[in-house]
Amino acid sequence: MRERGFEVAKGFENAGINLPVRKTANSAGYDVEAAEDCIIPSFKPGQKPTLVKTGLKAYCREDEFYMLCNRSSNPGKRGLVMANSVGIIDADYYCNEDNDGHFMFSFYNFFDHDVEIKKGDAIGQVIFMKYLKVDDDNATGTRKGGFGSTSK
Repeated sequence: MRERGFEVAKGFENAGINLPVRKTANSAGYDVEAAEDCIIPSFKPGQKPTLVKTGLKAYCREDEFYMLCNRSSNPGKRGLVMANSVGIIDADYYCNEDNDGHFMFSFYNFFDHDVEIKKGDAIGQVIFMKYLKVDDDNATGTRKGGFGSTSK
């Protein structure tokens, strides 16, 4: 029985995507690479964050989620902070009809110059977690879409 793992998302099958791995035996997170080259512009007020594609989707048990977390070196070395601080991806995001469950990292660049991300650069990490429900939980909704669709 499959419990949790990574797969290449639709549209990236021939893009040479590496599945995330933990680098040490005690690492909590799986290191994620950029799926393609991109530029993250220097921040200007009112600017939207840059979505960095991973070419990946992940699956987990229905009582789990996974977090997209920044690399500890990104703010100091690249000026990159995640726009949402931590991305929370629900189990039902996997294989959704909008984007197949492709997850991306949302960054702002606080350096005074544009930052180039190259395909294969480590950009963040994924950590899988369990969650708990309250006694009177009665959620019955079904996910219909991808990125930003939870409340729709």
